[in-house]
Amino acid sequence: MTNECYHIPVLLKESVDGLAIKEDGIYVDVTFGGGGHSREILSRLGKDGHLYSFDQDADAENNLPEFKDDRRFTFVRSNFRYLKNWMRYYGVEKIDGLLADLGVSSHHFDDGARGFSLRFDSIVDMRMNNRAGITAADILNDYDESRLADIFFFYGELKNARKIAAAVVKARAQKEILTTQDLIDATSGLFAREREKKELTKMFQALRIETNKEMDALKEMLRSASELLADGGRLSVITYHSLEDRIVKNIMKSGNTEGKVEQDFFGRIQSPFTLVNAKVITPSEDEQEKNPRSRSAKLRIAEKK
Repeated sequence: MTNECYHIPVLLKESVDGLAIKEDGIYVDVTFGGGGHSREILSRLGKDGHLYSFDQDADAENNLPEFKDDRRFTFVRSNFRYLKNWMRYYGVEKIDGLLADLGVSSHHFDDGARGFSLRFDSIVDMRMNNRAGITAADILNDYDESRLADIFFFYGELKNARKIAAAVVKARAQKEILTTQDLIDATSGLFAREREKKELTKMFQALRIETNKEMDALKEMLRSASELLADGGRLSVITYHSLEDRIVKNIMKSGNTEGKVEQDFFGRIQSPFTLVNAKVITPSEDEQEKNPRSRSAKLRIAEKK
């Protein structure tokens, strides 16, 4: 499996440019995936620089061979929520930059066995780390109706979340919901035909976020990044949906993931970051044409004061 098959990196040049890499700096790529962003960072580092790359997915390790002989590279088999713990383990007190590409990789959507995509009838697994944790099928069959409704409303932003949850509970009373087709059948007729694919995608997104506790992990990682970044260090983050983008925007603007703004005596916002790009950076039309996954991507860059 080649890296290109696994995952085409989004906003590659723009996101790595945003790190303003120093040759002898210490950098972190918290979403290794196919290794595209990591490879680009390493190409800009000198012999005294170092890159730590995180990924919890066993499949990502198939992309490690080309990196194994590079002494400037360390791979961390872990969820990025444990960033601070791992940096402490490696004796790293400060980093000069961190890059995160928060989207689900093309590989996950193309692997029919993982249950991320509507295109395949497979077990509804959806775990980024398929070696541990509960599956999306566990959530569908075990969560009560109210909790399911909250997931579909808050993580999928679906207005008919209560109806979806009720349909899931009704369907699972007849038989367990185990496959993507089971789930689609259970919610059949709840979405207008012209919006069905988009709404189903939102439903799958909501389940994926809950399965992997993505919002909690993102908040923990960003808080750790804020503490770890040296003065002048850069945070370069690519988001794909409004939920994660809001959290990233909040921390860059206010220094906390909730967006609680603190002001000094003169009314100036107190934040540990300065925005590098006031407007979000989006992929060019050419990139969107070549890589459809990039169409919803937004890049935000901030510098530690």
